[in-house]
Amino acid sequence: MSSVRLVFFWIALAGLTSSKAAGAPRIAPPPAGKLYQGLYFDEPAAGHDPTEHDVTAGDVARFEQTLGTKTAWVFFSSNWSESRKFPAVTCDWIRGLGKVPYVRLMLRSDLEQRHVEKTFSLANILAGKFDDDLKAWARDAKTFGSQILVEWGTEPNGNWFPWNGKWNGGAKSGAQRYIDAYRHIVDLMRAEGADNLQWVWHVNWLDEPEAKWNRFENYYPGENYCDWVALSAYGPLTPRAIDGTEGFRFKMRTAYPRLVKVAPGKPIVIAEFGCDAHHRRVDAAEWARDALEDLLSGRWPAVIGFCWWNESWENDDIRKHNTDMNILHDADLTRVFREQLAKHADKLQATPIISGR
Repeated sequence: MSSVRLVFFWIALAGLTSSKAAGAPRIAPPPAGKLYQGLYFDEPAAGHDPTEHDVTAGDVARFEQTLGTKTAWVFFSSNWSESRKFPAVTCDWIRGLGKVPYVRLMLRSDLEQRHVEKTFSLANILAGKFDDDLKAWARDAKTFGSQILVEWGTEPNGNWFPWNGKWNGGAKSGAQRYIDAYRHIVDLMRAEGADNLQWVWHVNWLDEPEAKWNRFENYYPGENYCDWVALSAYGPLTPRAIDGTEGFRFKMRTAYPRLVKVAPGKPIVIAEFGCDAHHRRVDAAEWARDALEDLLSGRWPAVIGFCWWNESWENDDIRKHNTDMNILHDADLTRVFREQLAKHADKLQATPIISGR
């Protein structure tokens, strides 16, 4: 590492580990033409559990060494089915690596999908039943002191999550109830002084169901309630998937203009993208190469970062039906990422830039 880059790294790290009495500094977008790369990593085959928060410092090191890259944030879930406490330990070691913790605040009572939430329903959130827990979470985040990216209500336009309108009043009131709950959570945490939380509103590229009431625009909480906006855009998620086989560019061509229109001026991150490595008709390495080439060529100027979803999971009792999107598990995916990241090395912003408001 050159002396200039070393000085920049320590300046950035100092920003990560400091706090301001007059308001926390912000994670700034990278310079024009550059992108941040984030990391999500979960590896059940190596002993991780499937709760989306088992990433370790060793995983980060192995990922970066294998791909010859540096990541700016580490993405993980904080599941209230397990604990309602702020994940201080995980955030602390992530900060120790000079990276930003990116927390998916998941108010859910289990990891099963497509059902009504019994405990952490939007109605219960709005009734204030978890206000004390949310305030305590915010106070601990404030005590942590440095910058945190945080999202609640991930992919609200997808009916797999219990905060989707289908499960909360349907076409008549579901989207508005989501907005009200989102604002309630943010207002509570801001009132506790947790100004180091940088809020990300995160939607799926495709509205499911594809109904007018469920368009992601209807879930937008407003420009004062999010700092960044984020998008999920996956290829096929299982080896036998019939849907979702379109390329990344197709999905961006569909979602990007809508996202820019509903949230003008907001930085966009591709918080989740990926493709199963063993699909029968879609070559994951080609899918990833095309996606990275488009992202790193600046095709979508509002995009400031991206994060591949490195995870594998079982779909049934037949092993060959299992999903695997972990880059490190597939030689062709590993090669494509190494080649693309090296080719576009000048387009990557390795360390997070911290700036005042």
